[in-house]
Amino acid sequence: MPAPNTAALAFLQSRRSRPAKTLTTPVPGDDDLRALLTIAARTPDHGKLEPWRFIVLQRPALLRLAAEVEKFVSARTDDTAIIAKQTAQYANAHLAVAVVESPKASPKIPPLEQTYSAGAVCLALLNGALASGWGANWLSGPASHDAEFTRTNLGLAPHERIAGLIHLGTETNPPPERPRPDVDSITTWVAS
Repeated sequence: MPAPNTAALAFLQSRRSRPAKTLTTPVPGDDDLRALLTIAARTPDHGKLEPWRFIVLQRPALLRLAAEVEKFVSARTDDTAIIAKQTAQYANAHLAVAVVESPKASPKIPPLEQTYSAGAVCLALLNGALASGWGANWLSGPASHDAEFTRTNLGLAPHERIAGLIHLGTETNPPPERPRPDVDSITTWVAS
């Protein structure tokens, strides 16, 4: 019989992202953040291609991005609620990590597996932060999915894209539990 890691299992059974709008200072310092990035980089990575990289967005960068996001979203809608929500994601943040999918040419590893690996990095960073006691949330948005916006404002190469923005900080109040999937309704058991 395997020996379960009961603390890890209890964490995974109860983990809950903290809404980014509830995160404040203090945020992880450089050493704490480097430890979290190290955890995230231990993700499954078929072929050891490292088809991802990190951009650490500190407060001044997030404020700069907030202004750019406001212009970006305003050019696409005049709905003030949408503009305010998308802008606030950056303007109210104190620290975020952009996980950049940066696929590598490979005759063996398909691009889709590299995309999955970048998503796994996002989850590993999120869970590593939560397990370390920080509040964390995985977000994206129209600007982070726009190639021109990310190239101009984050320096992404044409083949790269944002897998997620992981917001980090201290939670101001614990979030309520939310409904979870009914595992039996989404599971098929195949015995033969």
